[in-house]
Amino acid sequence: MGNRIRTTILLAVMTALIIWIGKYFGGQQGMIIALLIAAGMNFFSYWFSDKIVLKMYRAREVSPQQAPEVFEMVKTLTGNAELPMPKVFVIPKEAPNAFATGRNPEHAVVAVTEGLLNIMDHDEVKGVLAHELAHVKNRDILIGSIAATMAGAIMVLANIARFSALFGGRGGDSDRGGGAIGLIAMSIMAPFAAMIIQMAISRSREYLADSTGARFAGSPEGLANALEKLGQYSKRIPLNANPSTAHMFIVNPLSGRSMMSLFSTHPPLAERIARLRGYPTRSDENSDSGEGRQAAQAKAIWDRLSEK
Repeated sequence: MGNRIRTTILLAVMTALIIWIGKYFGGQQGMIIALLIAAGMNFFSYWFSDKIVLKMYRAREVSPQQAPEVFEMVKTLTGNAELPMPKVFVIPKEAPNAFATGRNPEHAVVAVTEGLLNIMDHDEVKGVLAHELAHVKNRDILIGSIAATMAGAIMVLANIARFSALFGGRGGDSDRGGGAIGLIAMSIMAPFAAMIIQMAISRSREYLADSTGARFAGSPEGLANALEKLGQYSKRIPLNANPSTAHMFIVNPLSGRSMMSLFSTHPPLAERIARLRGYPTRSDENSDSGEGRQAAQAKAIWDRLSEK
């Protein structure tokens, strides 16, 4: 429940950011319009985001006869997780990666690339599938889709505000200060804030999916080994992915792009692997130093919200 509370708080902050942009840009009327945009985009995301992303990557559904080993693993894992059997898709890409989508467990989809199936052994594929089913179990797919959609709404509103400022619009009530300069500043800061919030949501859910997936698989070693391979291969065989969908994949498909890696939606792979294997993490080591003590204390307070 704690992790859900933390995610709910972050989504509420993002909703408030949308409303604030609308109010700044158009006063009370703008705030109502922004709220309607957010609600409409969330509704659209809930019903159609899975179909859009599958079509985007030309994923094709496979049958038990076409991928018997994968289906057998998914069947075993869904039994362990007490989940309905999802649809299984294969993405015709050499880059190894995977994601899950669907608005709820009854309409879930697990998708893996051909490259992942080619380089991973049985236990590693099982670990990856367990991680993706953990996202289904934890309702991370819907949460991530909503966060991405709301971030997109903020980008749209910020662009409107920027063009308004460039073409002389003041936006909203006349007694609000800042004018064109305020609109430009807001149009720059708001998307950045939305991106930070979206990253915080995505990173916290990745850690949870790792631990939950290891439990479904019966051991963390398969997933840990898979993450090591994914870290090596993703740099050599990059995936041409849309940045708006980067949060969905098991590892960041944009890791090969220097600018994108500065704003990763995923925690560091080394940190994830260390947690899975029970090794001390970098943050644990830094907490012993005076420099990292305050950061560790803040992290401990933040992590308490994620405890179940």
